[in-house]
Amino acid sequence: MSIASVVELGAAPANSFTGIADRIDRRLGAVIEAIAAALVLVEIVVLFAGVVARYAFHAPLVWSDELASIFFLWLSMLGAVVALRRGEHMRMTAVVGKVSPSARRMLEALAIAASLAFLALVLWPAYEYAADEAFIVTPALEISNAWRAAAIPVGVALMIVFGALRLLRFSSAREIAVTLGVVALVVAAFWLARPLFAPLGKLNLVVFFLVIVAVNVFSGVPIAFSFALATFGYLALTTSTPMVVMVGRMDEGMSHLIMLAVPLFIFLGALIEMTGMAKAMIQFLASLLGHVRGGLSYVLVGAMYLVSGISGSKIADMAAIAPVLFPEMKKRGAKPGDLVALLSATGAQTETIPPSIVLITIGSVTGVSIAALFTGGMVPALVLGLCLCSVVWWRYRKEDLSAVARYSRAQIGRFFIVALPAVALPFVIRAAVVEGVATATEVSTIGIVYSALAGLLLYRQFDWRRLKPMLVETASLSGAIMFIVGCATAMAWGLTQSGFSTDLARWMAAIPGGSYGFLAISILAFIVLGCVLEGIPAIVLFGPLLFPIAQAAGVHPVHYAMVVIFAMGIGLFAPPIGVGYYGACAVAKVDPNEGMKYIGGYMLALLVGLVLVAAVPWFSTGFLAK
Repeated sequence: MSIASVVELGAAPANSFTGIADRIDRRLGAVIEAIAAALVLVEIVVLFAGVVARYAFHAPLVWSDELASIFFLWLSMLGAVVALRRGEHMRMTAVVGKVSPSARRMLEALAIAASLAFLALVLWPAYEYAADEAFIVTPALEISNAWRAAAIPVGVALMIVFGALRLLRFSSAREIAVTLGVVALVVAAFWLARPLFAPLGKLNLVVFFLVIVAVNVFSGVPIAFSFALATFGYLALTTSTPMVVMVGRMDEGMSHLIMLAVPLFIFLGALIEMTGMAKAMIQFLASLLGHVRGGLSYVLVGAMYLVSGISGSKIADMAAIAPVLFPEMKKRGAKPGDLVALLSATGAQTETIPPSIVLITIGSVTGVSIAALFTGGMVPALVLGLCLCSVVWWRYRKEDLSAVARYSRAQIGRFFIVALPAVALPFVIRAAVVEGVATATEVSTIGIVYSALAGLLLYRQFDWRRLKPMLVETASLSGAIMFIVGCATAMAWGLTQSGFSTDLARWMAAIPGGSYGFLAISILAFIVLGCVLEGIPAIVLFGPLLFPIAQAAGVHPVHYAMVVIFAMGIGLFAPPIGVGYYGACAVAKVDPNEGMKYIGGYMLALLVGLVLVAAVPWFSTGFLAK
């Protein structure tokens, strides 16, 4: 899933407001985090109650989806507030991390100031949007829709507060003055230059959606705010569109009920690690293959395949697996660089394992069946996994296994029995969707209840003290993801209204080679996008534009989804630009330089696998219902 890459700010420089800002931040932050954590818990209860009422008692709760939708927008906005407070909004720090400490501090302050600029500009339109929604009455609960829409102006206002507090806590008075002055001058310059943009026509798309986005992203401004600033500037300076429309598009992007699966699967990923289910799966696989040359590397590939079918976060997947496997692998002589390279490659390989958040996002923004995407994602990931295993076989074909213990069949059987409830979880989730017990959104609650009961009754491992931090972390990561989705939706709408989608469709349709030519150019484009953007914003931004073109070119939408997801995954986890690689290094506690000389072979294997998946549509569509 998505990687949040943050540069540590270090000790805060002295300014006269630092102490006051720290106290306000702690007290107000604790309140907001508690509310956000409670909202995650409420969503789980409401959706699971809906499943039980409908399936067990045949008495559907007609209001459950509506109530969940209201709470979801509040969760998204308050989660975005928590993410801003904790510095966890997704961002590109490849450039920021290479400059001198003083320049880095200035860029960090500039990133916060730029985010504050957008929030200040959009606050009044957000209030207007919520006021307009007051006239709409919800169908089931029959309450004003302003109760839901008010989440946007409240969230924006709170982000302004915490953004200002963060600036005061981590920046000197000089850095604050310089960065706020620079941002104010840039905003004023663009406003005064408004008459110059009208004659540019579609060149404005290059100015705002390429140049401004690139400058912001590489300067360390969070991706969501980079999108938002470019979209606000484009609409305000080159069109007559009221800014309340942009807020409406953001709301639209964050309000797809299917996206409620994002926080729930993120929490489920944390829960299986906390209850020991992930450890039980890995122990069984290690006992089964540990005596084979490169066996634990095969276990790593297989464990990521299984765990990625449950968790919503690649970092959560890696954090569950690396601490269990890596110590034993190092004892057997594996190089840390090789381990982190394989861990990073498996992150890209398992992007299509259901219930992947990227798959859910594609389904929500393109209209492709979530169930079809879940079915189509299993075999392509297996193809790429076999390609990775071929590299493992070659590298470990001469491994010395003389000192490796071999487990008996009885011992392997015991490990299997212990791991069986954990291994069964992905199949329980899939069966619940296929049999109609729950929707793709609701099924995560079944997984959560299943995992909690397994942890309490079977594994006897359930740390209640970790529950609140897990809920807060879920809210923060969900808020960061959903705010990106909202801003990217607004940006995609702006691109569509400009006529860009028509031009893109005409250009893509003219590519020679038919469907395979289209797939080839898509692979190249999405590898590049994956290096620069996270998978979710790239999908939200380009999915609605490219999927209809793919279908017109004769490419099945499920097949196309698998190709673009793998292409983005390769870009995301390939150094030196892909931020996913650095996330893997952080989890494994390995210097990124150590993995550079090993990762090339794995990336080549992934590319071979991607070409196979693109060339043979059956891998993606062979098991779909006819």
